[in-house]
Amino acid sequence: MEIRRCGTQPSGPGPAAYFTGQVRIDPLLSPPEPARVAMALVTFEPGARTAWHTHPLGQTLIVTAGCGRAQREGGPIEEIRPGDVVWFAPGEKHWHGAGPTTAMSHIAIQERHDGAAVTWLEKVSEADYGGSA
Repeated sequence: MEIRRCGTQPSGPGPAAYFTGQVRIDPLLSPPEPARVAMALVTFEPGARTAWHTHPLGQTLIVTAGCGRAQREGGPIEEIRPGDVVWFAPGEKHWHGAGPTTAMSHIAIQERHDGAAVTWLEKVSEADYGGSA
């Protein structure tokens, strides 16, 4: 058993190459192989969001605070709120982030495949983000 105490892993900014706006990532768990899971608490300030991306084995989001947005390629922008659980299928191109005026936090859970848990793509344009939820 291993217990990771709160405050023992530093928070970090979401890299500008993969995020728009102010994003904080708090790592939760990324155990060594053969485990494949990785988890983080991600907080998006208003208007902040991920770039488009995919996950080789899918991704689960558990919204913990605020009001956000998520969209899969070709689908509508969906509003997400605390208690919502969002599943993106393996290889499904998508993005997620805060609403325009409200911050949002979620726990992101994904698995590594061949050492990678995510493939980052282009950023979400202001026009695409500004669509109605």
